[in-house]
Amino acid sequence: MNLRDDARAMSDDLVRLRRSLHRIPEVGLELPRTQEAVLAELDGLPLEVRTGEGISSVTAVLRGGQPGPTVLLRGDMDALPVAERTGLDFAADTDRMHACGHDLHTTMLTGAARLLAAHRERLAGDVLFMFQPGEEGFDGARHMLAEGLLDATGRRPDAAYAIHVMSAGLPSGVFGTRGGPVLAAANVLRVTVRGEGGHGSMPHRAKDPVQAACAMVGALQAWITRTFDIFDPVVLTVGTFHAGTQQNIIPETAVFEASVRSFSPQAQALVKDGTVEVCRGIATAFGVSVDADFAELYPVTVNDHAEAAFAADVVRDALGEERYGALPQPLPGSEDFSRVLDELPGAMLTLGAPPAGADPERSPNNHSPLAEFDDAVLADGAAVYAELAARRLTGTDPKTGTGAGAGAA
Repeated sequence: MNLRDDARAMSDDLVRLRRSLHRIPEVGLELPRTQEAVLAELDGLPLEVRTGEGISSVTAVLRGGQPGPTVLLRGDMDALPVAERTGLDFAADTDRMHACGHDLHTTMLTGAARLLAAHRERLAGDVLFMFQPGEEGFDGARHMLAEGLLDATGRRPDAAYAIHVMSAGLPSGVFGTRGGPVLAAANVLRVTVRGEGGHGSMPHRAKDPVQAACAMVGALQAWITRTFDIFDPVVLTVGTFHAGTQQNIIPETAVFEASVRSFSPQAQALVKDGTVEVCRGIATAFGVSVDADFAELYPVTVNDHAEAAFAADVVRDALGEERYGALPQPLPGSEDFSRVLDELPGAMLTLGAPPAGADPERSPNNHSPLAEFDDAVLADGAAVYAELAARRLTGTDPKTGTGAGAGAA
């Protein structure tokens, strides 16, 4: 089976679907229009399709012609609360945007379903397609797992793969991955400092929560640099800070929130307890009170070493050596595909998709209202999804690299 050529033959259809999805961005766990579009694209294929009970997920099973293992392929579907400013003729006319490329992921996964369905009699095993809502902070993967995703074929999947496009940082069409940690854990620190309000001219008659909160922000950064190994880093960024109503009034409260990223379970546990203690210590020093809450969002995304090496070999063999570049270190973004990889061996791959002719190092990054993605990667993305499943189901062992490899291009 020549999946790459088959994928390129459907390139126009993939571009059409991606652009139609881009025009209807939906946020969170309820994506009715996106779900409807996915179901329409899958209609007529030999798939066992079911939708989520409490969320707008789509789960589809392709039964191979012979019994064998199960491979899971994931594509997320949700957008972001970002007002698009790309100026593209298919830009979303709303305050939401597919600024992270999930419209490409959904399109590539539907393409893979079409490719594999055309060759299902040659597959020795089943493919489980996971169309997931709510990746952007809503933990959609956890919801799908709770609804029985891994039991969809009657056999727990033997491997799981996902692809994530990047609007910057990688040349268009170049895939990357690595064994071990590939994406960071994501957590949020929420802090409310309570003091005693008063007149700005007489701070000694008040207890200023703004000064205490500012001290906490600085102390947290210093504490991190003196606590964590630079080769197992933690990144803390204060993204919101709110206090007061007027320049000459000392407010009663100050509130800030910080994104906290880490790359190992050990670092995640230490930063969880340590950030709260830092805030409490500063509060005591300033004579104010504090509520500091550390919420764990997503764990570290950890690729199985053998599966990552297998995925790299698949890309090289299917597309050419020049289309793969190993990631030298983990990326500081986070993903709820980590939930799946906590349950199954597998790998997440990145795919460069900056606009044609753009400098990848200067292109607007994912989540920017100016982020653009190259439609030219869609066919090869669909082909790589399909190749990963086909080779896994036709005898290639990721731990030894041996087997029939009948899915080769």
